[in-house]
Amino acid sequence: MLEKLKELALRYEDLQAQLADPSVYGDAERLKTVNRELKDLTPVAEAYQAYRQAEADRAAAEELLSDPEMRELAQEELTAAREEMERLRQELKLLLLPKDPNDRKNVILEIRAGTGGEEAALFAASLLRMYTMYAAARGWRTDTVELNETELGGVKECSVLIEGEGAWSRLKFESGVHRVQRVPVTESNGRIQPTGLVVECQQERSQFQNRDKAMRLLASRLYEIEREKQDADIARERKSQVGSGDRSEKIRTYNFPQGRVTDHRIGLTLYRIDAVLDGELDELIDALVTADQAEKLKNGGGEP
Repeated sequence: MLEKLKELALRYEDLQAQLADPSVYGDAERLKTVNRELKDLTPVAEAYQAYRQAEADRAAAEELLSDPEMRELAQEELTAAREEMERLRQELKLLLLPKDPNDRKNVILEIRAGTGGEEAALFAASLLRMYTMYAAARGWRTDTVELNETELGGVKECSVLIEGEGAWSRLKFESGVHRVQRVPVTESNGRIQPTGLVVECQQERSQFQNRDKAMRLLASRLYEIEREKQDADIARERKSQVGSGDRSEKIRTYNFPQGRVTDHRIGLTLYRIDAVLDGELDELIDALVTADQAEKLKNGGGEP
């Protein structure tokens, strides 16, 4: 790992030098490429620099151990340096995990009401609002491609293009069945009724850059979804991946009577359903990203 880090540190220095080259500023495309690579490498370079500093602190503390008057202080500094090195080592392992080449792409988010009729459609409208608010909080742009509403203001199905840096890297974990448990707005007898709906996130590709093409994509994907529901292989495969994006997987439950949201893939429960539905999804998504990274590390993805 250290050899890989040295190579990346040299590359980081080279990119910084390129930014001082007038010829780079004269080439807009090259400047964009350099800045993007530099942005990707900066967290690694900074963490590696901090690791080297901790390493130097450890060496200095070890030298002081031979001095009786400084031994106690040196031991404290040595312990702190070793702990910092271990923390940074774990951080660097995560930073060196292979990046998803699609993480920078935009997202086409589809929501379709499933079991539960009008109540499912009303909750689909709530999820559409949730994702729209989350996108706004992150500075992403949203464009509604298709919206099929009910008379009561619910959403039978919708398709939204979400554009912004890192949209796919965050929303790729949202695909699957979302289940809601609450007293239906359409019921008067107070029964808690479970309903479900499907969220699908897919990358926006270059051939789908306008509304008409996105609509054709939506139609073809809806057909594909119905066909894939009958494929038993998908159901067997879905449990092996944290962020699989398997559309038949029940990934999350929104329980209104208990005020909780539970993500079943990682066993995380948050008792603040109102905040989540107001677009505060980062705690959930951060936990999913962490679980995904841990799975990759377990499979040896962090050691070059």
